[in-house]
Amino acid sequence: MTDFTIDRRSMLAALSASLALPQAAFAQAAWPQGRTIKLIVPFPPGGATDILGRLVADKLGHAWSTNLVVENRPGAGGNIGVDAATRSEPNGDTLLIGSVGLVANPYLYAKVNYDPIKDLSPITMVAMVPNLLVVSKELPVKDTAELVAYAKANPGKLSYASSGVGTSIHLAGELFQKLTGTKMVHVPYRGSSQAIQDLIGGRVDLMFDNITSALPQARAGSIRGFGVTTAKRSPTAQEFAPIADVVPGFDVSSWFALFAPAKTPKAIVDRVQADTKTAIADPGVRAKMDLLAAEPVGNTPAELAAFVQSEQKKWGDLIKEVGIRAE
Repeated sequence: MTDFTIDRRSMLAALSASLALPQAAFAQAAWPQGRTIKLIVPFPPGGATDILGRLVADKLGHAWSTNLVVENRPGAGGNIGVDAATRSEPNGDTLLIGSVGLVANPYLYAKVNYDPIKDLSPITMVAMVPNLLVVSKELPVKDTAELVAYAKANPGKLSYASSGVGTSIHLAGELFQKLTGTKMVHVPYRGSSQAIQDLIGGRVDLMFDNITSALPQARAGSIRGFGVTTAKRSPTAQEFAPIADVVPGFDVSSWFALFAPAKTPKAIVDRVQADTKTAIADPGVRAKMDLLAAEPVGNTPAELAAFVQSEQKKWGDLIKEVGIRAE
């Protein structure tokens, strides 16, 4: 009787286990149908991160026939939203669109509650957006080479604006000074709109602004554009040569990439990557990205992981060397 009881229990346990396996496999295979998925944007609505995030979210939601909600979680230079993403369940229900602050903030802030390498699973780069070196019309230089020469001859005289400490606009200025051996005064603003207005008014001398906002002003003649911050010309602004042609090694991009909480199943990460790559290849999406001067990427998780590590070292080393701190 006892032996029979044990065998019966063993059989029931084995049967339960065998039933659980296909159910688990089915649950994973069924993702994301019937689920509400959240894309965290760690900045306010209206910026490039938000716009690109919503473009992708709209296409993925339709492709998956599911509800994909964009949730703006701004604050602390993006740290609040990133921290929320890293604390979410790694089941595919939470995604994050991050940018350069993801790797710069751990060096800028006294305390950050996440590690961008350990606490996030890279999915794919959505797009890269170059910045554009623009100068006041009052500045007595006509190109990047003359700007470097002028800055060297007048240490501490030139001022460069940014949209805030630790942004790609700020870091581009710091890298420019390091590679050219010049010294300029940093003037941080709360966003780039006021900064560009002061540049137009001649209250600051130059700016490495996001090309989305700087390009129309440069083409209109309100300010002068000298060069893009990327190592190659921008497809949407071919008239501007790379700053790297004059300053070797200079390469700065505003990048926007998708991540998931660490330990999110590889099958889900791969699915999001593949579908995002398809989404940003859509002609309608490409047309909207062109308006932002954004270049679609859609690389693999491994390629994004390698890029994030290189960006972390690049900006971490510079921030520590220069001694930049966010308040």
